[in-house]
Amino acid sequence: MHQRPPLMPLIAALPSTVPFVGPEAQERERGRAFRARIGANESSFGPSPRVIARMAEIAGDMWMYCDPDNHDLKVAVAAHHGVKAENVVVGEGIDGLLSLVARMYVAPGDAVVTSLGAYPTFNFHIAGVGGRLVTVAYENDRESLDGLLAAVRRDKAPLVYLSNPDNPMGSWWEASEIIRFLEALPETTMLVLDEAYGELGPASALPPIDISRPNVIRMRTFSKAYGLAGIRCGYAVAEAQVIRDFEKIRNHYGVSRMAQIAGVEALADQDYLQSVVARVAAGRQRIAGIAEANGLRPLTSATNFVTIDCGGDGAFALKVLQALLSRDVFIRKPMVPRLDRCIRVSVGLDHELDIFAEELPGALATARGN
Repeated sequence: MHQRPPLMPLIAALPSTVPFVGPEAQERERGRAFRARIGANESSFGPSPRVIARMAEIAGDMWMYCDPDNHDLKVAVAAHHGVKAENVVVGEGIDGLLSLVARMYVAPGDAVVTSLGAYPTFNFHIAGVGGRLVTVAYENDRESLDGLLAAVRRDKAPLVYLSNPDNPMGSWWEASEIIRFLEALPETTMLVLDEAYGELGPASALPPIDISRPNVIRMRTFSKAYGLAGIRCGYAVAEAQVIRDFEKIRNHYGVSRMAQIAGVEALADQDYLQSVVARVAAGRQRIAGIAEANGLRPLTSATNFVTIDCGGDGAFALKVLQALLSRDVFIRKPMVPRLDRCIRVSVGLDHELDIFAEELPGALATARGN
């Protein structure tokens, strides 16, 4: 029997789980593909044709290492937001940046505040550095700004996470409320403001970027509205010293040459972005209409998905989800109490929403035991 090198106690104590079981893993287990992939909050519309053409043009050069400085993309992001390149860091999607934030600001045992049921990958990274999660319940299907603030003050948390617009409920706060929250936050607490869905909601939800504040990190991604989820590219905008601190520990070769060039091209085609925003809005209306036609209540959404109140408890909503999966419709749902009465349906292509409309009545009947 071989001896095993000792694992760090912190890592050894963690559960062997991941935040998500992907649709691919579910398809392997089922032995067949989903007919409608409307659960991962990707953009079914894909990236701009300009982006696709540019990616095809440069495919032969992808054997080279990427630019470790991410220079061209940082410059493009900075110009897009009216800041300097020194205020931008690029990473492997928001998930990659969240991992760095956890390492930068959280010591073992530190309290870290988030909403109960919010984006689970953040929790995954906090657990990985030994942070102590302090969770605050949603209020009226929105993250509770006052509750988060009270928890930060009570536990002297060095870090707080807030998504706006929100996943998994699709809700949002207006910019004035976000500013009020930030101004009330202790200066020693870093706010991670996850704006992954920022391009898809009302502009009034996004506060002006203020790079003079050293305790806020604004995070964006190319995974949602820009249609580049599989390419793993996101960025953060913050005060210059905060960005320099990211540079100390980030994976300098983590964002591929393809991702950097695709990001630059995506930012350059804002007309396409606006066409996607319009198509997503139409898709949200379609999903809401399907829900209402089946006696369910769709929640107003500022994202590329609609969260649907199934009108029962978590066990019933889980049965609805399982019945849809068995009908080859991939969706997801919140899992924490109060939010778990819902299912979450991403905007998909017309034929995918047709399938959802066809299969939902039968799924509901199965869930009700009819």
